[in-house]
Amino acid sequence: MKSYLKIILFGIFVWLVPFLVSIFIYPLKTAGNPLFESIMPLVITIMVVILAYSYLNGVKTDLIKEGMIIGTTWFIINIIIDLALFLPSSPMQMTLTNYMMDIGITYLMIPVITMGMGYMAENKGQI
Repeated sequence: MKSYLKIILFGIFVWLVPFLVSIFIYPLKTAGNPLFESIMPLVITIMVVILAYSYLNGVKTDLIKEGMIIGTTWFIINIIIDLALFLPSSPMQMTLTNYMMDIGITYLMIPVITMGMGYMAENKGQI
């Protein structure tokens, strides 16, 4: 599979799995339970680590650059899909400000994780 297609598919999975989990645990959010807010970043982190490892494992050079590319791409994919679902005139209607404060800012962990993994993979044994 070409790397750009793999990056896009993995980015969609980074969004899809947490979304599906959120559907099942949504009663926690509506009950005002902070457990929902703790579980979701954990699920995103697990997906990013698994998929970044899978992707970077096949890369031989420029691992930091590849980590930056996949992290930035996955971040953008997540934001774009979410904006279609959460902004006004969409199924879940939120203002952009509320979206960024509640969900969007969490996605910044994606490039941080992938860049860190790329750095560590490129410099293994030097830490």
